[in-house]
Amino acid sequence: MVAAWSPSGLAGPGWSPSASAAPPVRPPQLGASAAPTGEPPGSSGPVLSRSEPVQVAIPTIGVRAHIVPVADRDGVLEVPPLDRPELAGWYRRGPTPGEAGNAVLVGHVDTQDGPAVFFDLGRLRPGDPIRVTRADGRVAAFTVTGVGAYPKDRFPTERVYGGGTEARLRLITCGGRFDTRTGNYPDNIVVFATAAR
Repeated sequence: MVAAWSPSGLAGPGWSPSASAAPPVRPPQLGASAAPTGEPPGSSGPVLSRSEPVQVAIPTIGVRAHIVPVADRDGVLEVPPLDRPELAGWYRRGPTPGEAGNAVLVGHVDTQDGPAVFFDLGRLRPGDPIRVTRADGRVAAFTVTGVGAYPKDRFPTERVYGGGTEARLRLITCGGRFDTRTGNYPDNIVVFATAAR
């Protein structure tokens, strides 16, 4: 489901205004074992060396956004600042886009002022292209393989953060119907992509 904008929608993956809100996205502990990612082995394109991402382009939904590094604090995935809703965040404790494993980008769905960077993420379909420009000047090209909506308390952690020998990309934002009682979205939208051949 594509998240609808709400006038009080200060939401992003892991954003929680109260203790009663659904549990946020939680990256696995460092050293966690890899798990199947959902894509068939050998379906990915070339693997690149480590280089931080600087921009993501998703032509299908008109996204061209700068990327800032984010981490996790007390097991909760950070997101870009709410006053910069046009930015995407890269989970810096994981692989960089194009490197072996699952690189993770996060972004807000909306703010009080309107749609944010990943507002239309749920419109992506298998086959859609995603391009990530890296600090080394190379562009890591990906192809969407699937899109899912998951309740935050049943987030597919291993499928999103799991390792492997192939280059994959995960995009995350909030989804579902905005809950005015908790000030949060109940779901996460996750886009799964593999390096283009």
